[in-house]
Amino acid sequence: MHVRYGKHIVSSTSGRVGLGIAGVLAAAALASPLFGGDPTMQTVKVLQQPSWGHPLGTNDVGQDILCRLMHGARTSLLVAVSVGILSTTFSAVVGISAGLVGGLYERVTMRLVDALLVTPILIPVLLVSAFVQPGVWGLILIISALRWAGGARMVRAQTLSLKDSGHVKASQAFGAGTGHVLVHHIAPDLSPILVTSFVHSARTAVFMEAGLAFIGIAAPGMVSWGTMIRNALNFYYLPAWKWWLVPPGLALSLLILAFVLIGHSLEEVMDPRLRNA
Repeated sequence: MHVRYGKHIVSSTSGRVGLGIAGVLAAAALASPLFGGDPTMQTVKVLQQPSWGHPLGTNDVGQDILCRLMHGARTSLLVAVSVGILSTTFSAVVGISAGLVGGLYERVTMRLVDALLVTPILIPVLLVSAFVQPGVWGLILIISALRWAGGARMVRAQTLSLKDSGHVKASQAFGAGTGHVLVHHIAPDLSPILVTSFVHSARTAVFMEAGLAFIGIAAPGMVSWGTMIRNALNFYYLPAWKWWLVPPGLALSLLILAFVLIGHSLEEVMDPRLRNA
């Protein structure tokens, strides 16, 4: 991340709150192997209320809900970061190459981008996931392969603008090659678009992973906030839903809110009107 954008996120109220929420959830995810225990371990203490031994109680097979909540944070953050990196990388490679190469290559890639943009992302994800029933990495690859098109179009448009800018023309006039221009002039100016694309892709990935897990399209045994919510709703008629359903729903909402706040602070960097307001 460019230093200027990182400083603005820290100085922005929304950015600080978003980073704070994401930091707390990341700390819980990292600490889960040390303090969370085994999320799949079953006991005879089923549907117990919160207690000193089980701060969030247990589920229908005696698994500790707090333990599963902490491990679910690992799943959500892994999906968010991985999809953000992969989809942003796809967007950068396709968008920059289309803008620089042009010609038939640009026309073909942009028609592919147009096809992906008009296709609702949820439909192919549901179809593929229903047949394959992928694990965490399978979901990451599926979502990433369908999420990069919007970012690629923005990157391509900005690359075309930068290619004809004065400082790029001057650099080429002094003998700079395509690689030098790309690394030292075009790529740094694309950083705000790429960072924003990463944040939006990560937010979408968290929501989609939880939604797919909620409707049952997930690998058996995968610990996820979506599966916790789905299983808790099976016992809505018992008091257990209060300590079983609310924590993963709240954690999922907070993580999505964190990405929204971070994205808002980044939009202020790219739009001076928002910053001045």
